[in-house]
Amino acid sequence: MKDQFYKYQAQTSPHPLAIEIAKAEGMYIYDKSGKSYLDFVAGVSANTLGHQNKNVNDAIKNQLDKYSHVMVYGEFIQEPSVSLSELMCKHSPENIDSVYLLNSGTEAAEAALKLAKRVTGKTNIVSAKKAYHGNTMGALSVCGIDDKKNAFRPLIPGNSFIEFNNTEDLAKITKDTAAVILETIQGGAGFVVPKDNYLQKVQDKCREVGALLILDEIQAGIGRTGKFFGFQNFGVNPDIIICGKGLGGGMPIGAMLANKAHMDLLQDQPKLGHITTFGGHPVISAAALATLREVFEQDLLSESLRKEALIREELQHPKIKEIRGKGLMLALMMETSEEVNKVIFSCLDKGLILFWLLYENRAIRMSPPLNISDSEIKQACTIILSALDELS
Repeated sequence: MKDQFYKYQAQTSPHPLAIEIAKAEGMYIYDKSGKSYLDFVAGVSANTLGHQNKNVNDAIKNQLDKYSHVMVYGEFIQEPSVSLSELMCKHSPENIDSVYLLNSGTEAAEAALKLAKRVTGKTNIVSAKKAYHGNTMGALSVCGIDDKKNAFRPLIPGNSFIEFNNTEDLAKITKDTAAVILETIQGGAGFVVPKDNYLQKVQDKCREVGALLILDEIQAGIGRTGKFFGFQNFGVNPDIIICGKGLGGGMPIGAMLANKAHMDLLQDQPKLGHITTFGGHPVISAAALATLREVFEQDLLSESLRKEALIREELQHPKIKEIRGKGLMLALMMETSEEVNKVIFSCLDKGLILFWLLYENRAIRMSPPLNISDSEIKQACTIILSALDELS
């Protein structure tokens, strides 16, 4: 299968891990040789409840027995999608009372940028240096790394960039700004957490000049940082929220949340201001609804913070310069990228999956499923410490 993989399936990097998957269950992935790997990455924060979660699988099977795709988004009333939207609104700030279900985080970013321009009548967007919001043309236009964009120019104009956590840069948010889009915690940049009430200061500046605040919760949301949305740790109420990844419990989904009066503007001038064929797919919505219900019923939000403390307690090593992030969105900071590569590949050989971050090559990603057990966390940390000991 490996030969066919390289021959027929497009690759996104020159050196994929290329593990040939046989099955996945609980916190483990198994290859065709029968080797098991403890998954400490969760499909890059997507598998909120690990693999083959019974409640999620049952929800998918039950919905498949009723109906699957029946109509483009928004035309028919489909119970899983309505119930999912209602549950998300109930756990959002009061100013957020409408959900547009989509296919991915990237599509949610696209929709949010369009909605901000429609609401404000302005076109300029402010985003952060080292930001990542997806790879489509609009999302890429607000990406904060030129090396990721230069091959695809010209991109959508009217964008400017501020440094995350730099309050002096907030002067770049002006009356011409339609929206500021920020990751609540910068992912690709190295799991950089806002400090000194930074998000509150951004929100205040947006209110002052009449710009909307879009917060990207694609990685930080769905309980990963101890709250339903990561921004709820920092005392802010954005105008638009975008999420994806962990919302679907391993199934492909995105969502944009906003005030209904704003969201309704997509209905007219022009009609179908945003449209998607498979957004709100009933099978995917059923999986997401089952995922959220388990997150809340098992109190996995507070568990994320308790497990963070356990990881920080277990991972004490002189080679670790810092552990960044919050909850179960953590990055081990190393001295060099070479050390990062050695640790990741050593752990893989020992049966533990870790991963890289998009821009920060001194970081090792740790984003396990929220329902990982204490014993599995300790097992992972033991392997990591062993790999660190091997560094010269």
